Amino acid sequence: MDLKPERHTISASAIIPARRERVYSLLANYNDGHPRILPRQFSNLVVEQGGIGAGTVIRFEMSFFGKKQPFRATVTEPEPGRVLAESYLESGAVTTFTIEPGSAPADSRVTISTELPVRAGLPGKIERALSTLMLRPIYKKELENLARVATGPFGA
Repeated sequence: MDLKPERHTISASAIIPARRERVYSLLANYNDGHPRILPRQFSNLVVEQGGIGAGTVIRFEMSFFGKKQPFRATVTEPEPGRVLAESYLESGAVTTFTIEPGSAPADSRVTISTELPVRAGLPGKIERALSTLMLRPIYKKELENLARVATGPFGA
């Protein structure tokens, strides 16, 4: 039986009524923009290095079932202005934020997607189900927050 880790992807997308440049600048700014869109499950976001886009190193905690789990990530920009990626050093997971044109000129289609390693077989099926159950609603809330912040005044 092959027990090599497999990859599992969880994602959520939404149309954000704001221009792509505005959306991307909020997501890439870990000093001010990104913290304003994080749902309540995220806490203690600290910028260790950089702060805007590629080269940024962050750490934060996420609450799952009442327990906080620490994360540390490096930020890259595989496609500057379109794709921002957070690579989590301990787990090998990667979360990407992809900004594409929406149906209207002033809209953006934003997808938050996490690819993470899972075990093969039954343990992996359980990991897939639980991670999807936990993360998809968090990403939907994050997209709602992004829409609210992106359409508000810049300083708000």
